[in-house]
Amino acid sequence: MNISPFFHNLRSAYQAELDDLRSDSEGHDVLKKRLAEKRRELGFLVQMMELSPEMVAVVLHQALRFASPAAMDHLVAQDADDLPDWDSISGTVDVAPWAQETVQTILKEPMGEWFMTIASALEYMQHKPLSASERAQLEDQDEDGAEDHDARREERHDDNHTEDHDEEEADAQAREDAGNDWLAEQGFDRKE
Repeated sequence: MNISPFFHNLRSAYQAELDDLRSDSEGHDVLKKRLAEKRRELGFLVQMMELSPEMVAVVLHQALRFASPAAMDHLVAQDADDLPDWDSISGTVDVAPWAQETVQTILKEPMGEWFMTIASALEYMQHKPLSASERAQLEDQDEDGAEDHDARREERHDDNHTEDHDEEEADAQAREDAGNDWLAEQGFDRKE
């Protein structure tokens, strides 16, 4: 299984989201309870599908089974711009009966099909451990990504105000605002 940098980043974020949900402050396993809460919040969470798909994808944790590992391996090797349509992979993804209504709700959203493709890949990777060579490949990508990030940061420093920089700042602000809104709805104090 060859994982693209796009899915490598999402896989890490998805795993972190599940880890955050897994236990309470006393160390008790509360994953099932928190996943049930997330599923009840689907109406709100669908607003975050495009900006933070990993935060929403947890509502489908353990809801998907995969009939074609080859199709899924191909999917997770794709970059964000090369993703197949949901229609082309949906026949290889079995949705648990309890999640059918959730999937239908998601598919009604403008980004629903895109999200289902992403969520399927995240859930597939969640259940498939990495081989030693895949871990080494991802570490190499991390190192390359860090070098690329440093180079981009240096370019921005030289040309302090580019359109890409403005767009990235706006995206980051939108993600932060959405996260802060969600936390406030969960009863946390708003971060100023």
